Amino acid sequence: MVFAKEAQSHNDRVVASTQGEIRKPLSIFGKLIGHGGLTIFGRVEGEIRASNVVIAEGAQILGDVVAEEVTVGGHLKGTIHANRVKVNSTGVVEGDIFHRTLMIEENARFEGTSRRNENEIVNVIQAFKSTL
Repeated sequence: MVFAKEAQSHNDRVVASTQGEIRKPLSIFGKLIGHGGLTIFGRVEGEIRASNVVIAEGAQILGDVVAEEVTVGGHLKGTIHANRVKVNSTGVVEGDIFHRTLMIEENARFEGTSRRNENEIVNVIQAFKSTL
């Protein structure tokens, strides 16, 4: 497996390529921290902090997510702290959601509690500084 860092105007991305192999979802254990957007297609066990987190259909997260915006299309077991949270029709959330706005589509599954908090404004930049 080859890992490469793609530099873009304001965001850096780490891309995994299997070159000649059958592509399999990537599993990551630990803390993921980034300033830009992050889309998860595989499995993550640990904390995720980014400006915008998308958990793609079929992806699995075991841990907490802190972001300005979170979209769940896969399975998340943990706590979400975000300004805006959207659980797509294919999404499953098992845990608590702390948010300013929350949207849950038909056929989505949510087991836990949700707390709307006007002061829940997640400043991801401050969150990054506190973890470094």
